[in-house]
Amino acid sequence: MRQILSATALGLVLAAGAPNAIHAQQTHQAAGDPELNFDYRQVTVAEGLEHPWAIAWLPDGTALVTERPGRLRAIRNGRLDPQPIGGVPPVLVAPERGLVFQAGLFEVSPHPNFAQNNLLYFTYAHGTPQENRTRLARATFDGRTLSNLQVLFEVSQTKPDFQHYGGRLLWLPDGTLLMSVGDGGNPPVAVEGGLSRLQAQRPESHIGKILRLRDDGTPAPDNPFAGRAGARPEVFSIGHRHIQGLARHPDGRIFASEHGPLGGDELNLIRPGQNYGWPVVTWGRDYAGGATIGEGQRSAPGMVDPVLVWFPSVIGASGLMVYSGDRFPAWQGNIFAGGLATQDVRRIALNPDGSVAAHQSMRIGQRVRDVRQGPDGMIYVLTDEIHGRVFRLEPARGS
Repeated sequence: MRQILSATALGLVLAAGAPNAIHAQQTHQAAGDPELNFDYRQVTVAEGLEHPWAIAWLPDGTALVTERPGRLRAIRNGRLDPQPIGGVPPVLVAPERGLVFQAGLFEVSPHPNFAQNNLLYFTYAHGTPQENRTRLARATFDGRTLSNLQVLFEVSQTKPDFQHYGGRLLWLPDGTLLMSVGDGGNPPVAVEGGLSRLQAQRPESHIGKILRLRDDGTPAPDNPFAGRAGARPEVFSIGHRHIQGLARHPDGRIFASEHGPLGGDELNLIRPGQNYGWPVVTWGRDYAGGATIGEGQRSAPGMVDPVLVWFPSVIGASGLMVYSGDRFPAWQGNIFAGGLATQDVRRIALNPDGSVAAHQSMRIGQRVRDVRQGPDGMIYVLTDEIHGRVFRLEPARGS
């Protein structure tokens, strides 16, 4: 199994409340068409959004939605404001080439103490087509406009092209912030004379990592690579290709959904200091003729195996959540993963030992970019289309 856990990492996991932190599970392969789930109905919340990417709620119930071309929208009292919110940081926007449209504005996330400080956090692509990287910024929001914009953090190296930025954010109970950073793109995208994706195995680079930051953008002092010569102190875990979903279980476990290459999207249980294998080991193959990647193996000593892998088909992994509400009581503790390619949401139930107990498809019919639990206990879905929408999933009538 691809798993090793240092004493430092184990201490961090136990502090986060994760049970059975060092117990390894065999990877569950999700192949073929899963069972369909119809225990819900779709209710449209907002329409006419251009490639919506993320949704988040403020304490007053306002929902904020990012549009990848660089706009922030508000949904108040069930209605989409006609005008975008002002003061959004300028972003690098890629030309739309079929479905390859990855640069732009990504996450919006309120500070855990937003009610006191009015701070919103953003991730986005910054730079030029030839030299660009992922940035983290924050700004003050007065309900209508952003002000006092601060760039808090940017990835260590620039890259060419418009691929694999990462950009998901997740606040932890200790007030620190996890941020995913993609591997920069598929061959021939290069950084410092070598394929960009090779940086995912190098602790001295932010590329292909999950980072853990304080709310001012500086590294959390107890990160697993802090004090290691040459390593970036922000690094939390390494060996990632392109994480597009981050979620925390109420028991403290952290999960990530990650794009594989040609086959091999993954659901991973994230532990600090661990190596998730990319591009040394993977279930997928290269887009160029299906060539073998790395060692051509699916597992290796010292590298963590995924909880679930979508193979040979992929879902186009996107947003991720763990349900904790009361509107779908049978789903409490279940994981919900968005699918761009499959145009659905996957419901994943785990056994107490962490193995997969159930895997179902909830059909949406459009590319799903984000899936989140709202303050009302409903499940909200964003569709990544030029005329994208926000849906609310409610219990089916009679259920």
